[in-house]
Amino acid sequence: MSNIGFVGLGIMGGPMCRNLLKAGHRLVVYDIVPELVERVVAGGASAAASASAAAAVSDIVITMLPDGPEVETAVLGPGGVLEGARPGCTVIDMSSISPLVARKVGAACEARGVNFLDAPVSGGEPKAVDGTLAIMVGGSEEVFQKMQPVLASMGSSVTLVGAVGAGNVTKLANQIIVACNIAAMGEALVLATRAGLDPNAVFNAIKGGLAGSTVLNAKAPMVIGRNFKPGFRIRLHQKDLRNALLAAESLKVGLPLTSSVQQMLMALMNEGKGDLDHSAIVTFIEGMAGIEVRPPDA
Repeated sequence: MSNIGFVGLGIMGGPMCRNLLKAGHRLVVYDIVPELVERVVAGGASAAASASAAAAVSDIVITMLPDGPEVETAVLGPGGVLEGARPGCTVIDMSSISPLVARKVGAACEARGVNFLDAPVSGGEPKAVDGTLAIMVGGSEEVFQKMQPVLASMGSSVTLVGAVGAGNVTKLANQIIVACNIAAMGEALVLATRAGLDPNAVFNAIKGGLAGSTVLNAKAPMVIGRNFKPGFRIRLHQKDLRNALLAAESLKVGLPLTSSVQQMLMALMNEGKGDLDHSAIVTFIEGMAGIEVRPPDA
């Protein structure tokens, strides 16, 4: 049983908190949106008036926020985690952010005698709810081993991939593969639909072969059923690909496919689709072809 402060209770943070509570941990939570706090408190957590207040009564503080600027504000800013964190406690940032920001926050924590892990996740809302996230961790082996049981309350796969920052490099690699996979799936299903085939039949025919993947199994039914309720929003995936491209530029690595898909995401955001699930990448390709992926009788 651990005393855990949790900052950021949105589409991912809320269900992650519920799994920590289910595992028996004591939670003190904070978010700038009061309704989100009330929802988690109703499940057994206590509320804090600030990130600093949550940290002051916790041995572990977890942050789950949209991007690097929010993490810097929540951890390093006025009323932030480091104002309340005691030396020897551990901050685990589970947001998907730039590796450079993760290292900056980690260095600030180290200067205060606070342990730090960057531990972004993959799996979206469904796996956050199920407690089966894939968690990619950067930090020291010693701190990782102590925190592994807590992380295992939220994920089915918890892997140390290197020093601080490595977790977010791994997450960027994950996001590149997912985005390009969805775009390729979209092109394939648009082609099949234009040729007069039932996309359900095509999906069932290819999912057991080399083209099969977790992404295909999760996203093809959503596309065919025209269900773009967000499990992971387009605007957040665009942010991840932007961070990947910035990291690639600093390392002098070309990412031509990532750049192309990022442009698709930007175009969809400009169409007002930023809060749709990232499976809606297919709608960009549909727009080019002038056809929707649907069964013939739909």
